[in-house]
Amino acid sequence: MENNILANIPLMAAIIACVTAQLLKPIFAILSGHKFSYHQLLSTGGMPSSHTSAVIALTSSIGAIYGVGNVAFAISFVFSIIVMHDAMGIRLEAGKQAKVINEWSEILSKMHKDGPFEPTNLKTLLGHSFAQVLGGAVLGLIIGLVSALFA
Repeated sequence: MENNILANIPLMAAIIACVTAQLLKPIFAILSGHKFSYHQLLSTGGMPSSHTSAVIALTSSIGAIYGVGNVAFAISFVFSIIVMHDAMGIRLEAGKQAKVINEWSEILSKMHKDGPFEPTNLKTLLGHSFAQVLGGAVLGLIIGLVSALFA
């Protein structure tokens, strides 16, 4: 049994997929008409989903190396479904709620110009659209399967 963490192909695949997705986010933002921002390199939300790419790379590399009948694959597969559902569901809705709260905060700020009210903007880009999760899944699958070739 190898004791070198760098030799853990599924772990390395997940890390590479996550980093690659984060590096792609500013590029996709520019292509969709937004300005380049270094903040996008560390942000949540956006295209592609780095969480999805990481868990799919992990799952696909485990499946390719050890087989889909392996208990590690089963655990990773279920974990992947939960992460992707969370990204498109709960986190996306939390972002929508943050947007509404920020709008109300701005209204209250205008109403209380001289008062003690100080708005704090909440982060609105938390979750992902289906396309962003799908983009992360495709990226993760490619990286996971390619990394399995090195096992």
